[in-house]
Amino acid sequence: MTERAKRAATKGAGVGLLSVTPADSSAVAAGSLLTVEHLSVADVAGILAMTARLERMDAAERARVLLGRTVALLFYESSTRTRTSFELAAKSLGATTTLVSDKSSSIEKGESLKDTGLTLRALGAEAIILRHPSSGAAFLLARVTGLPVLNAGDGMHQHPSQALLDLRTILLRLGRDASTVDAKTLDGITVVITGDILHSRVARSNAMLLPRLGARVVLCGPPELLPESALGIGAGVEIERDFDRALRRADVVMMLRIQKERLAGFDLDLAEFIARYQLSAERLKTVSAKTIVMHPGPIIRGLEITGEVADGPQSAIEDQVSQGLAIRRALLVRALGGKA
Repeated sequence: MTERAKRAATKGAGVGLLSVTPADSSAVAAGSLLTVEHLSVADVAGILAMTARLERMDAAERARVLLGRTVALLFYESSTRTRTSFELAAKSLGATTTLVSDKSSSIEKGESLKDTGLTLRALGAEAIILRHPSSGAAFLLARVTGLPVLNAGDGMHQHPSQALLDLRTILLRLGRDASTVDAKTLDGITVVITGDILHSRVARSNAMLLPRLGARVVLCGPPELLPESALGIGAGVEIERDFDRALRRADVVMMLRIQKERLAGFDLDLAEFIARYQLSAERLKTVSAKTIVMHPGPIIRGLEITGEVADGPQSAIEDQVSQGLAIRRALLVRALGGKA
């Protein structure tokens, strides 16, 4: 790994690969979701219960839950799944949404995150969904605006709603109760997360959440994308370099995109990565037919996963997208104090 790559290994990730810089959660509005770190098992159970209640409602009843409320979507990075599911979730609950991106607003002229947030508040936004390239941006926005903020991904730090939708997807695929959880719900389940762990806010959030519910999380990847510094990440999480050996243990295998836009300064041999870490049909045949295949998207077919596997019967990738809509409805109701 080059010196530049080594510096990148800790940029935006707090102390160690999967830890975060703690913030005073009492300084932000109730209903904010900035990091998985601040969610207790009881909080997670409450979100899942809310998700189930909203799912059982008919569309007309659901459309009255946040009727007349205003939600701003503030996206400094491109997004398809997260942005669209938050927007559709808000609209399905009766809320009004407005989308602000860095390509079509005063952000392009150099306006700060603080001033953009204060402007949205002055215009009547009651909650803000934020995606930002800088780790910690969601904490800043929550503090300066006093509004509930839902972190839709901040740099290499956290993506809490993704971890929650991944959890619900796993529960449903395993045939378990998806309306509640406790500290033993995932006892005996091993989740293998493979690929660009270093740059993945999805990996961080899942590795922080799933072990609290009893799962074993195995992180798998080459040293360039999974430094040894990750070894201090906490109970229930381990590193395995041999993907084939990790697969033999997996109840769930979650593949991650190689984030080429973040790999400047890294000496990564993509052909070698494919040979050692790609989830192919041949590899999948060596494990149980019940092994669940996941990917948070966007997928680079032919790199970390083949199209045959992504579209195959063991794939839960489309389920993850559907659960994104369901979970994000609950998070919006939680943020705005709606009744459901």
